[in-house]
Amino acid sequence: MDFTEIYKQSGNLASFSPGAHFILNVVENTLIVRRTDTLQITRTWTVSTPSSTASILSNSKSTPLSSGVSPEAWISHAGWSCDSEYLLAASAKKGIVEVFKLRDENWNARIEAGVEGLLKAEWAPDGRHILCFSQWGLRVTIWSLVTGNATYIQFPIHPDKGYAFRSDSRYFVLAERHRSKDAIGVYDATDCYKLVRHFPVPTSNLSSLALSPTGNHIAVWEGILEYKLQILSLAGDVQGTFSPKPNPGFGVRNAAWHPAGMFLAVAGWDDKIHILDGLTWSAAATLELSSKIPAGATLWREPSNWLETTQGRGFLSYERLQGPQTISLQRTDPTKPNPKSGAVQLEWNKTGTLLLVRFENCSTVVHLYDFPASSDPFVPRLRCVLQHAKPVLQAQWNPVRKGSLALCSGSSSIYTWSDEWIGENGVEEDMAECIGVPANTKFETRSIRWAPDGKGLVLLDKEVFCCAFEVEDSTES
Repeated sequence: MDFTEIYKQSGNLASFSPGAHFILNVVENTLIVRRTDTLQITRTWTVSTPSSTASILSNSKSTPLSSGVSPEAWISHAGWSCDSEYLLAASAKKGIVEVFKLRDENWNARIEAGVEGLLKAEWAPDGRHILCFSQWGLRVTIWSLVTGNATYIQFPIHPDKGYAFRSDSRYFVLAERHRSKDAIGVYDATDCYKLVRHFPVPTSNLSSLALSPTGNHIAVWEGILEYKLQILSLAGDVQGTFSPKPNPGFGVRNAAWHPAGMFLAVAGWDDKIHILDGLTWSAAATLELSSKIPAGATLWREPSNWLETTQGRGFLSYERLQGPQTISLQRTDPTKPNPKSGAVQLEWNKTGTLLLVRFENCSTVVHLYDFPASSDPFVPRLRCVLQHAKPVLQAQWNPVRKGSLALCSGSSSIYTWSDEWIGENGVEEDMAECIGVPANTKFETRSIRWAPDGKGLVLLDKEVFCCAFEVEDSTES
């Protein structure tokens, strides 16, 4: 991989444009756009002074930094529209959302939150509407860039989860709470977000929801106290209910639909992954965390002190251990609140042939499970385990290539796993590598984001970022 120079950023805000031709990043109250090929700055905008209403609500005791910009005026959310034409930059504490146009630096639109405040702002999938979540769960406001009009939806349960767009962006599904009861609202995103359906949900404390890729089913689940997941149709009919027996005593922690909607992976706090089939909504298979790695799986172990040995330059393969192996698991006390157990991440690869799982009580480890083709017997198996010296902070599948994974653990490196390596016999095989970030100053990779074309990564530390790009083979056959 080739690495760029290191650039300043704040708020962990740096990302590729949808076309991967540009990169945005934020420095305090300034939005910066760079070309991907040269990293040269092409546009900069500054989020201006907030409205008087927001100023009254803000904390007057904040202390400006040496730059003269109060942290409360910093940009807290930023993002690209789906066609890379527009960018938004929001300052949640000041109640402002500024919208800019990439090809017209003089064009500008502005949203000012009222007394309800602003918690988060993000683009709708069509790139012409902006969702603004208010403080205290009062409402979601959807602003149109085309008409300038707003649509208001009252009482979302959560501002950071519990909502989804159908894969074709037609419908917006939102978990709501009315008169202390959970409900689901379905809104037509192509018709000014008009209400299409509204129905009660058979939960007492809805934790979150997941919309199937086909858009035909909604999975909803209870909070931590009850392990109960229900499958609903978009009309609100209950299609199925899943509650494992014996009930582990804790609720659902994560759920992830298979990309084709064939299965639903469900994880609780009990270190088990239940794979529900899309017909009966019962467990077709159960994957369980174990300290013992079976003989058919591979343990990839990060070499000890490899960064010191290589001086953080170049790359080194993991140690590959086959045959029965063991890993250490952290013991948890189930009687204490918020036990460090269960899956903190469930993520399918692009084709649904691999499932990535990170368990909280073995935070240095990533499990990859193999799922058979539809023509083969349905017997998922543990394919490999990636073990690291430090806890894994983030792991992400390549958005384009089915067998390419990147990870980071807060060290001056990134880690990759791939099933695309061509071995000596000309056959594809697995490979895991440790790649040092060749920075002249201390750089700890705390977050990673793939470029939409799958050819590059943004690596973020607390206050700086850099990019890494695959070196394309220019040799001709």
